[in-house]
Amino acid sequence: MEQTPGQASSRPRSDDDALTDLFEHEADGGSSGTRRGAREDGKKKRRGPKILLWTLVGVLIVAVAGAGIIWWNVNQAFDGIEKIDNALPDDYEGRPEQVVTEAGSPMNILLLGSDSRVSGSTSIMTDLGSRSDTMMLVHIPADRSDVQVISIMRDSWLAIPGHGEAKINAALSFGGVPLVVQTVEGLLGLRIDHVGVVDFDGFAGITDALGGVTINNDVAFNSSHMQGKTFEAGPITLTGDEALAFVRERYAFTDGDYQRVRNQQAWVKAVLDKMLTAETLTNPGKVQEIITQFSPYVAVDNTFDLQTMLNLGLSMRDIRGSNVRSFTLPTNGTGMVGDQSVVFLDTVSIGELKKHLVTDTVSEYQPTGR
Repeated sequence: MEQTPGQASSRPRSDDDALTDLFEHEADGGSSGTRRGAREDGKKKRRGPKILLWTLVGVLIVAVAGAGIIWWNVNQAFDGIEKIDNALPDDYEGRPEQVVTEAGSPMNILLLGSDSRVSGSTSIMTDLGSRSDTMMLVHIPADRSDVQVISIMRDSWLAIPGHGEAKINAALSFGGVPLVVQTVEGLLGLRIDHVGVVDFDGFAGITDALGGVTINNDVAFNSSHMQGKTFEAGPITLTGDEALAFVRERYAFTDGDYQRVRNQQAWVKAVLDKMLTAETLTNPGKVQEIITQFSPYVAVDNTFDLQTMLNLGLSMRDIRGSNVRSFTLPTNGTGMVGDQSVVFLDTVSIGELKKHLVTDTVSEYQPTGR
């Protein structure tokens, strides 16, 4: 029946209606509150490989920014996020141009792993050190219909501008974050819009804040990080500490880092499936808890401001976990270069990926190689 002006709709309201109302309220300038707490000084840091980072940061970009969690306390929480000065390189000869489509421009966010957090440290960038053990690219198409999360193996062997061939994680020591950005731009033929750095100490808390997450574990294994813990095959529910042990494991597998990346992909899917729901996003207490757990452990470039975050979240309010795809940048396996164990990139398949990045059709790309 046609609705007359001023007449209320008879359609029952859903959780998604409430979520849409929330976004529209915040876009018009919602109220703000106070930030609940900061990082606890002297917190015992969790040790171990940081290849986990790309999955953890995916939670920030896709679930916090992407889902539009700009809520009552976000102004104060955002103030607590460390800003990275001069993260993006000055324009250089041959730098890729911004892709423009009828729907607008895609957004590309490069994420780096913090090597270690020193007890009592106040700077994630200081703790990042001279190596980024983990890198990932979050590609959000211009129409904001999906999210593509591309993991770049830390030992990938390639040319670093001005320094010859080396592992990609060496770019940070050669020229800081701007050289890392330039290296990835050259590798994938696209312009990076924003940069984020994350220490994963806070992500046990995020998992617990969600009440645990359930994943489908495809390979059973005994953990080397939790004594006596066995992760059975099939659906398993993880607490925060169990999730960290699960995604950090490499020694239990014959293919090491490759299976670890697959486990990380399973974990991030489980987190996003649970986080990107109206039930979570319309619960201010839950959102505040997640932001409080996460904000002390992330740094972003100084152009990724609150308004950018809000605009991105508003444009992606229909994204759910099923719209997020994770894959590893294709490789041809491992080998030795001198005395270094390296990962060789599949340049043919990456060439196809570059074509899809330029045309903003990454959802149609099918990775090959290992």
